[in-house]
Amino acid sequence: MKLIDTHCHLYLPEFDSDRNDVIHRAQESGVDKFFLPNIDSSSVNSMLLLSAANSGICYPMMGLHPGSVKDDWLREITIIEKYLFNTTGLKFYGIGETGLDGYWDKSYVHKQKENFQRHIGWAKELHLPITIHSREATEECIALIKENKDENLTGIFHCFTGTIEQAHEIADMDFYLGIGGVVTFKNAGLDKVLEQIDLEHIVLETDSPYLAPVPYRGKRNETSYLKLIVSKIAVIKNLPLEEVASITTRNAMRVFQL
Repeated sequence: MKLIDTHCHLYLPEFDSDRNDVIHRAQESGVDKFFLPNIDSSSVNSMLLLSAANSGICYPMMGLHPGSVKDDWLREITIIEKYLFNTTGLKFYGIGETGLDGYWDKSYVHKQKENFQRHIGWAKELHLPITIHSREATEECIALIKENKDENLTGIFHCFTGTIEQAHEIADMDFYLGIGGVVTFKNAGLDKVLEQIDLEHIVLETDSPYLAPVPYRGKRNETSYLKLIVSKIAVIKNLPLEEVASITTRNAMRVFQL
């Protein structure tokens, strides 16, 4: 099986002690491409260093996470923009992670929307896919994408945990559902949604080091666990593992224009 982790933060300090081993274990499990969404200005250098050391394996994206949108967000977004529109040959494969977060702090929601809109504009201008964080804000994110949708706007709703109606809306906009460890959680209900969604609309992710699948729930997540997500989806869809891997990998290649 060839797998692609469309969303992982392997550059974070949680992997400082064994990062190469984590990548090696993932490769042994079938993962051969890792897409790295940025968080804010503090994470850029470590992300770029990891990508440079693993060219053709690790693919960097550029954006400002909604959780990092605070009073100084304009300074942050200026730094992100300079990296994105650099003239030094740095290549980014997507915009993000961006979006809205209604879970941690709702006091910056208007600034988050401004930030998200800025990223949507970049995605359209640069013809790059956008990776959307939509925790407790899925409906609002869908609405903003609908307002801006054209042939130059596509991407992934990262860590999708919404309703079947929202899943269909996202698929109808030619966006993909990023499915990770939550699908293995007993009471998440995501299995019922995926039963009704075609695999053509799904890509795989881990969000490592976060949201580890069962039986590692609550521990550090890593990309080798992607095979557990494949196994769960195969059971839900009553399909062979290889078919789930093949279709979701093809979807990832398509959205990231590889």
